[in-house]
Amino acid sequence: MSDVALTGTGMTSFGSHPDRTGRDMFAEAGLAALEDAGVPAADVDELFYGNFVGTLSEGQGHQGPLMAEALGTTAPSRRIESACASSGVAVRDAVRAIRSGEADVVVAGGMERMTNMGTAGATKGLAGAADDLYEVRSGVTFPGAYALMARAYFDEYGGSHEDLAHIAVKNHDNALVNDHAHLQQEITVEDALGAPEIASPFTLYDSCPISDGASALVLTSPEYADEHGLDANVAITGAGHGGDTMALHDRQSLSRTPATRDAAGEAYDDAGIEPSDIAIAEVHDCFTIAEVLALEALGLYSHGEAIGAARRGETRRDGELPVNLSGGLKAKGHPVGATGAAQVAAIATLLDGTHPRADAVDDDATVGVAQNAGGTVASATVHVLEVME
Repeated sequence: MSDVALTGTGMTSFGSHPDRTGRDMFAEAGLAALEDAGVPAADVDELFYGNFVGTLSEGQGHQGPLMAEALGTTAPSRRIESACASSGVAVRDAVRAIRSGEADVVVAGGMERMTNMGTAGATKGLAGAADDLYEVRSGVTFPGAYALMARAYFDEYGGSHEDLAHIAVKNHDNALVNDHAHLQQEITVEDALGAPEIASPFTLYDSCPISDGASALVLTSPEYADEHGLDANVAITGAGHGGDTMALHDRQSLSRTPATRDAAGEAYDDAGIEPSDIAIAEVHDCFTIAEVLALEALGLYSHGEAIGAARRGETRRDGELPVNLSGGLKAKGHPVGATGAAQVAAIATLLDGTHPRADAVDDDATVGVAQNAGGTVASATVHVLEVME
């Protein structure tokens, strides 16, 4: 399949912005991406926009055309909802639209506004990504669900909460120089282990924060980029989408995530790469155990091996495979609808040398991967990005 040029990225800061509207935040990110690309809004053929709880947090449906208007276009648009994978799916759909020849310029991104809902309101809204009949009505929240996955992992493969604490410390450290990050706060393993327990084995620092924010990408066909002299040093060369059952009790294993495995297989085949080609990764670490599950499902580690990767230093910024150099969801923040596109933007800017943590990327690194998950990984997307010569 043909490559898709990633010519522009834009983001708001992630954090608590209860007084900003969703359209305001997406306008900031989208207009920044268009400016970065050097593409006028009039050239946008389509907008693919990820959002999960906007109808609850702002009482606003039909957000696609609203966000297109915020960018100065009336191009066809759609809101895509796939829980925490919403803008990951938006990016994949944008790639497919360009490859099909139906579009030359697409904006893909997303936004979430949740802090105005309060902790209880946001928790209730996010619970909609689980199975209402069999999980939510029984009192399961996402900290509890991922805690079950962590305990199942420990039972099957071993590991400890201290291993997870090293992941939290690593990702907080990565976020210290990221001005877009929600939590620019250094922590220690002792801090993580001693924090208030939220769902055994998790303490507070095993969980990502509730965040507001927006992200956007400008994707173009190679022909459009060439004709308009755009900087297209990085391209999306592979895209994949996988699925699984919603409820945990219907799965064969709680310690593996087939949706990511299947999305990765599709993306790798699409790009013509192997896991060994990957130099950096941004993965969906909504909880610390999620980073472990993602690394194994992506084929970057064998099952049972990723739990100790951060402790051993392998996934730190000076390790063999730097993971979540942006800070990840854990410290960069997790405005749900914006996360998938933000991960792709992080890989793109790390590869082209413009990210504040780009100094941690080897000079000869050419391949990165972004993995975005919805719910307890009932849906997942994987995108392969490569440096173009």
